[in-house]
Amino acid sequence: MKALVRVMGYMRPFWRSVVVAYICLGLTTVARLVTPQLIGRIVDVGITQNRADILLQSVLYLLGITAAQGILSFGQVYLTERVAQGVAYNMRNEVYNKLQSLSFSYHDHAQGGQLLARATSDVERLQRITGRGIIGLVEGIVLLIGTAIVLVRMNLLLAIISLAVMPIIIIIMRSYLIKVHPIWKLRQDQTAIMTTRVEQNLRGVSVVRGFAQEPTEIARFDQDNNNIYETSMRAAKASAFTMPLIIFLAMISTVVILWVGGDQVIKQQLTIGALVAFNSYVLQLVNPVRRIGLLLTNLGESRASAERVFEILDSRSEVENQPGAAELPRISGRVDFDNVSFCYLGGKNVLSNITFHVESGQVIALLGPTGSGKSTIINLIPRFYDVTGGAITLDGYNIRDVTIESLRNQIGIVLQETRLFGNTIRENIAFGRPESTDAEVIAAAKAAAAHDFIQGMPDGYQTLVGERGEMLSGGQRQRIAIARALLLDPRILLLDDATSSVDTDTEQLIQAALKRLMVGRTSFVIAQRVSTVRQADLILVIDHGQIVARGKHKELIKQSGVYADIYYRQLQPERASIMDRSNA
Repeated sequence: MKALVRVMGYMRPFWRSVVVAYICLGLTTVARLVTPQLIGRIVDVGITQNRADILLQSVLYLLGITAAQGILSFGQVYLTERVAQGVAYNMRNEVYNKLQSLSFSYHDHAQGGQLLARATSDVERLQRITGRGIIGLVEGIVLLIGTAIVLVRMNLLLAIISLAVMPIIIIIMRSYLIKVHPIWKLRQDQTAIMTTRVEQNLRGVSVVRGFAQEPTEIARFDQDNNNIYETSMRAAKASAFTMPLIIFLAMISTVVILWVGGDQVIKQQLTIGALVAFNSYVLQLVNPVRRIGLLLTNLGESRASAERVFEILDSRSEVENQPGAAELPRISGRVDFDNVSFCYLGGKNVLSNITFHVESGQVIALLGPTGSGKSTIINLIPRFYDVTGGAITLDGYNIRDVTIESLRNQIGIVLQETRLFGNTIRENIAFGRPESTDAEVIAAAKAAAAHDFIQGMPDGYQTLVGERGEMLSGGQRQRIAIARALLLDPRILLLDDATSSVDTDTEQLIQAALKRLMVGRTSFVIAQRVSTVRQADLILVIDHGQIVARGKHKELIKQSGVYADIYYRQLQPERASIMDRSNA
C-alpha cells in the first residue's frame, strides 16, 4: 500500500489539525466504551434495586457523555474535512503544475480526457479517503480493540465467542480486496477513456455532424458506457457477497452470546445489567467491523486513484532546466544550428545534420513537402523538444544552458492554428505579459490591425472570446495572436503565415500586420506564399529531414531543381489563385 502511505504524506502540513482530530477521536471512543457500563448500572442498580437516585445520576451522566460526544464528533468531522480539502488543494496544484512542466513529447502521447479524469475525479476520491476515510478506519480499529479488551475483562467465555469470527472476517476481507483492486483500477481507466471520447467529440462536434457520424459516435459512447457498467457490476457483485457475509458472521456471535449469556443469567452467574452491557458492546463491535469493511472498499478504490495520480507526478519531463542554468540576457537574434539531429521518442531521425547560420533581423523561409521537418526545426528553437544531436545557439548561448522561461520570453509564436483561451480579448493579448497596461495592449492591437474590430465588439477589449476563441473568425483570432506576439516584443519570431482560410481583405490585413511584426526581428517562416519566399533573406529547402538547398530565391530558382519543383508545384498555383480572386 505504498501509494496510500504516500498520499498520507500530503497530510503532514496539516499535522496540528490531524492531532486535534485524533484527540477528539480518542475521547469519543472512551465515551462509547463507558456508555454500556452506565446502561448496565442503570439496569442492575437503578431499576433492579429500585434506586431512583442512582437511576437519575446515571441518566444525567449518560446525557452529559452524549452531549460531549456530539461536540467531539463535530470537531473531529470539521478538522478532518479541513485536512482533506487542504490535501486535495495541494494535490490538484501539484498535478496541474506537473502537467504544465512536462515536455511536448509527454502530451503527444497522453490523452486529454485521461489527464482530466486524474486531475479531478481521482484527486476527489483521494480527498474523501484523507478525510473521513483514514480517520474512520482508525476509529473503527481503535473501537474494535477497546471493545475487545472490555469484553475480555467482563466475561472471558462470552468474549471468546464474540471474537471467534474475527480471524474469519479478516481472511474474507483480505481475499475481497485482492480480488476487486484490479476491477476498480479497470473501471477508473474506462471512465477516463469515456471522458476522453466525450471531450474529443465536443471539440469535434462540427466534424461529427458534417460527416453525419452521430449514430456511430453514440454507439461508441454506448459501448464505453456499457464497459463501465459491466465492470461496476463485477465490483458490486463481489461487494454484495462479501459485506452481508461479514455482517452475518458478526450477528451469529450476537445470537450465540444471547443464548449463552441468558443461560448464565438464569444460573445467576451473570446479572441482567451485565448481559445488557455486554450485548451493547457486541453490537458496538459489529458496527466497527461493518465500517472497516466499507472503508477498506474505499481504500481499495483510492489506491487505484493514487496510482493513477502518482503516475503523472512521477513522470519526468524530457525538457528541463539544466543544473546551474543561467538567465538568457536580452539577445539581438543571431541563431546557429550546428549539426543538429532530432528524433521523436523511440523513432527514427526526423532531422539529420542540420547546419545553418542566421544574422539578427533576417527572415528565414522554410520550404519543403509535408513531413519534411519544417515544423520540427521551429519547435526546437524554444525547446519544445530537445535536440538529440548537435547544438542550437542564440547569440552564442547554447539554449540548453539557459533557463527555459528566459529563452521563451524572447521568442514569439504565431501559427496558422491560433490558440486562444476562453477569457477576454484583453487577457488573450496580454497573455505573455499579464502586467501590461491598457495603453500597451491597445497599441499592440492597433499594430496588428485588430483594434477596429475589437472596438466593434459588444464589450470591446473585455469581450469573452469563447472556448478556444470560437466567438471570433479565423482572421480575427490570427490578428489577436499577432497582437499577443507584438506585446511580448520578442527577438525571434516563429511564423506559419498560411492565410488560405480567410478572405482577400482579411489576408491583406494579416500580411500587413505580420510585416510590422517582423521588422527588426529574426523571423523563421514556414513558407506557403510566393511573397514570403521572394522576400526571405535565406531560404532553406528541407526534404526528409535534411537541407537539400539553401540561398535566396533568384539563386535557387536557377541552381536547385528541388527548389524550382516545389516553387512551381506548391507556390505558383497559390499565386494564380490570388490573381483569379483579384480579377473576380
